[in-house]
Amino acid sequence: MAWLYLILAGLSEIVWAYGLKAAHGFTDVKWSLITLFFMIISFYLFARAMRAIPIGTAYAVFTGIGAAGTAIIGILFLNEGTSFLKIFSLTLLILGIIGLKLAKDEKTEAK
Repeated sequence: MAWLYLILAGLSEIVWAYGLKAAHGFTDVKWSLITLFFMIISFYLFARAMRAIPIGTAYAVFTGIGAAGTAIIGILFLNEGTSFLKIFSLTLLILGIIGLKLAKDEKTEAK
């Protein structure tokens, strides 16, 4: 369940990151409220996930999902530029997130 919380926290981070842009410096009330709501949800789910997932892994996955997802949203929907290096770097980031999920934590397994 902790990994589900962490994935949902990362997805919520994507929403609030987009919301920051859409809120135009918190001048758009609707997007400001959406952003604040998803910030709260995101950090709540992140905190729940850290009950069972080591902080280093949890934080790397949380920010990685947010960073990669936000960059992909920017490319697909906000007309941000792309290059081979950008796509390659995003691919490495996503593979790193997957690697952290698949990695075994010896201390956690011993418990």
